[in-house]
Amino acid sequence: MPDASVAVIGAGDYIGAAICRRFAREGYVVFAGRRDVSKLAPLRDAIREEGGRCEAAALDARKEDDVCAFLAAAEDAAPIAACIFNVGGNVRLPLAQTSERVFRKVWEMGCYAGFLCGREAAKWMRPRGQGSIFFTGATASLRGSSGYAAFAAAKFGLRGVAQAMARELGPEGIHVAHLVIDAGVDTAFVRERIRATGGDAALAGLQPDQLMRPQRVAEVYWQLHTQPRDAWTFELDLRPYMEPW
Repeated sequence: MPDASVAVIGAGDYIGAAICRRFAREGYVVFAGRRDVSKLAPLRDAIREEGGRCEAAALDARKEDDVCAFLAAAEDAAPIAACIFNVGGNVRLPLAQTSERVFRKVWEMGCYAGFLCGREAAKWMRPRGQGSIFFTGATASLRGSSGYAAFAAAKFGLRGVAQAMARELGPEGIHVAHLVIDAGVDTAFVRERIRATGGDAALAGLQPDQLMRPQRVAEVYWQLHTQPRDAWTFELDLRPYMEPW
């Protein structure tokens, strides 16, 4: 088993949890963080029941002290081999209804927090000359759509942070990548939105593989982490076969 840890910041119930479980199966010590730590109990227990190692921590990724303490704890358990920033913040509001508070909060969650996490992870990885830092992006990383001014601003910014980090840290042996998740992910939230907009008929009309499974996304993160450094990917976009783009 590798003497290494993976820090997953924004270990939600779907993509984040799937990433945690994928790395745990490879023997990594998983450090999972989200604001409501009680919601991590099922994930932590499931990983441990499968023979893996998982620690859950309360983490507000917008707070520098929280991020520093979280990554220091991961490093103390085992050297951080990968740090994955998976914080969401998807908000859809008309421009006139987007308050200053909403815009600032979404930017803090989607961009500023990514900067903090990437910077602190790099601090631990640099002396070893290796490691992976991955950022979860979205369609809004590339295109600002109606109603998504706050979310697009945050995701555009996160993509810029990732690009800058990749150019600075790549020559030092640290693989930085940005993933554009251009799809509806198969979650209870997405399915409820489909029902709300199109009714039960729309939900029943979903085609096989129309929604992206979190496990498929997690597999791509693992593949990126194991890429040889003479063929690193910086940006990767993921979408189901029938996603319009």
